[in-house]
Amino acid sequence: MSDSNKAFFDRANAHIHLANDHNKDPEIQAGEVSASFMWALARYNAWFGASGFNSAEEMTVRKEEMMEYYVEEYRKMLEANMKDYIENFDGYMKNQG
Repeated sequence: MSDSNKAFFDRANAHIHLANDHNKDPEIQAGEVSASFMWALARYNAWFGASGFNSAEEMTVRKEEMMEYYVEEYRKMLEANMKDYIENFDGYMKNQG
């Protein structure tokens, strides 16, 4: 694994570990953690997208293009992870619940 791939997965795993820490709170449902996680990512991506423009008008022109990009990339990542969980279900879910 290259250093950039390792760094990518290290960052992703750090976010997952944070979500898992929230899941340990019996007052919080896993779905609430997932919703917060998605909202935070959407907020971050909106900020990231905005940082490439000089005005709201410039951003408005490219808004649909940016949204299509993020939704398509998320779909690809979700498809890959769903496939991985289906193929490895018993091993991944053995100690869950």
